[in-house]
Amino acid sequence: MKGSLQFIGNATTLIRYCGITLLTDPNFLHQGQRAYLGYGLTSRRLHDPAVEIEDLPVIDAVVLSHLHGDHWDRVARKGLDKDTPVITTTSAAGKLRRRGFRRSVGLENWQQHELRGPGGTVTITALPAKHAPGPIAGLLPPVIGTMLEFCGQEGLVELRMLISGDTLLDRRLDSIPRRFPDIDLALVHLGGTKLLGSLLVTMDGRQGAGWVDLMNPHAVVPIHYDDYTVFSSPLDDFRRHIEQAGLADRVVCLERGETRELAPHRLVRH
Repeated sequence: MKGSLQFIGNATTLIRYCGITLLTDPNFLHQGQRAYLGYGLTSRRLHDPAVEIEDLPVIDAVVLSHLHGDHWDRVARKGLDKDTPVITTTSAAGKLRRRGFRRSVGLENWQQHELRGPGGTVTITALPAKHAPGPIAGLLPPVIGTMLEFCGQEGLVELRMLISGDTLLDRRLDSIPRRFPDIDLALVHLGGTKLLGSLLVTMDGRQGAGWVDLMNPHAVVPIHYDDYTVFSSPLDDFRRHIEQAGLADRVVCLERGETRELAPHRLVRH
């Protein structure tokens, strides 16, 4: 098998390709535990992760969209090897380096970082994201989306994978498909996260369908939609809007713990 994608829960996935193993947004709190979101806000986890942190394989790098308690929690902080590179925002990288993760790499929008493995390389590009409307955005941690471009030993891109990060649908995202017009697979953060009961800070089903239409990936896997009490938009909301948009044939929904094969230029469907 050339590679694989495993959905662990929330925005946490395990991506393996070209002999490189990446972990996204590590969140290993258990059902009933609370994630800390800042300013005294917390959210209770509703489901256990499919994999315990001690059962992970050796991780070559963590791809972290932002430093929020449901994306980087106290279990990750204690359980991950501090020599593991964490590719994230410049703000988060500075904080993580002070906490002992000395190899953290901070990227501004469009900056890149390359990792080499036994079967090739992956280039990680930071992408624009908008976590909240207007001035409220300044109260939340900076966030990035990421593009993962896996190249085989011949140096040609074999798989282009987009991760939305926690974002709203916004005009600043329009530049992503212009720079990357051919996206094999996208992981979209959904959930319609609401802070203080009404402030929308991640895409709901309607925005998520609009995002898929804008990015135009060949396949899309929804994640980050039902693990916390702050989520207001269930997966069925996304499914309904995707169906209305005529894009349902692109969606692959993974159960927690489920693994799908990754092959050049595609996610293998069962």
